[in-house]
Amino acid sequence: MSKLRLRHAAPALLVAVFLLALTACGTEYPNSTFNRHTDFNTSIDALWDRLLFWGTIVFVFVEAALVVTLIKYRKRAGGPEAKQIHGNAALEITWTAIPAVILVLIAVPTVKTIFETQAPAPAGALKVEVIGHQWWWEFHYPELGITTANELYLPVGRTASFELKTKDVLHSFWIPQMGGKRDLITNKSNFMWFTPNADLQSSVWNGFCTEYCGTSHANMKIRLYTVQPDEFASWAAHQAKPAVYPAAEPATPATPATPAIPAARGAQPTPAPVEDVGYMFPTADLPDHVIPKTPTPAGLTYDDALLAQGDPTAGQLGFMIGGCIGCHAINGLPGAVSTIGPDLTHIASRHTIAAGLFPNDGPHLARWIKNARLMKPGILMNTIGRGQYDPLLKITQEAGLDDKQIADVVAYLQKLK
Repeated sequence: MSKLRLRHAAPALLVAVFLLALTACGTEYPNSTFNRHTDFNTSIDALWDRLLFWGTIVFVFVEAALVVTLIKYRKRAGGPEAKQIHGNAALEITWTAIPAVILVLIAVPTVKTIFETQAPAPAGALKVEVIGHQWWWEFHYPELGITTANELYLPVGRTASFELKTKDVLHSFWIPQMGGKRDLITNKSNFMWFTPNADLQSSVWNGFCTEYCGTSHANMKIRLYTVQPDEFASWAAHQAKPAVYPAAEPATPATPATPAIPAARGAQPTPAPVEDVGYMFPTADLPDHVIPKTPTPAGLTYDDALLAQGDPTAGQLGFMIGGCIGCHAINGLPGAVSTIGPDLTHIASRHTIAAGLFPNDGPHLARWIKNARLMKPGILMNTIGRGQYDPLLKITQEAGLDDKQIADVVAYLQKLK
């Protein structure tokens, strides 16, 4: 009966083995840590290669000895009784010495790598404070005066030194393509550093929280942008500026302006000055694996046509009186100084919202403002949409903003580049 079952299971087993082998034929592994994009990952990858090398030798030797033993010393019909061996000093010393030597070959590079990856960051490193929240990331560059959320920019060729903290429960910071994970522990700072290789092209990488931290643990994502030094300098210079809306009018010159000289016939008109919004990683260059594809809840509806009618001036007022100012900071908006929620100073320069869960566009932003708790379970952000059911409080929001007012707030936030 067992042979019959095995015969029936064999085709399914072969298919499973084939599919497993097929998965190894892929060429792109966007979240793999087995690469050498940083000094940290170079050390880890070199250690992994050595452990795999010695582990393979041990496996092959042990399995070969086992197969030879099974074949050579198997019981045969009419064969003699097996001899009982009561101790063999040479054999016992050998099988103790060989594993000891192998363990030394493994232990020495392991300890060396631990000291390398736990050492203090080199001088001149870019300092970044990483603060974990339920369920989003706060990034603060203390030397540059920049605070942002969920999206992290780093220049290639320069060491980044991270001080890791948490505002609530345990979290764990991990960007697989850059380095090993490190935990964020309550009432304690952990540290980690790595240097993106100087020859890396500007690109984007996924990051995650890898310590279970509650309901939306899986929705706590990171986007890391490794960019060229001049691109980072442009990004940092703009991010340090206040996000002021409406834009301040230019000061009236103290001396009379020089009369304008009429343009020659056929000359091209002087183009209007382009607003300086600093560097932002081009949307067209985003790789597919970093573009959010999370579906919005089916029951959360919004008339997207209203977005074209959004009034940013009214939206600024709606932001202030609609409760948003109680949780979010916007550098340049009086009174918007709260640190409960993500800093929104330059939110329009980010590609994602909700800690990487949704694209940062009008339709998703409007639905997020309307009922964030329906889009991301368990979060602190209140349900703002009028008439919306709050899944956390189990009540219907009788006040709040209607869809047109939400469109105004969206228009205002999209001005904050």
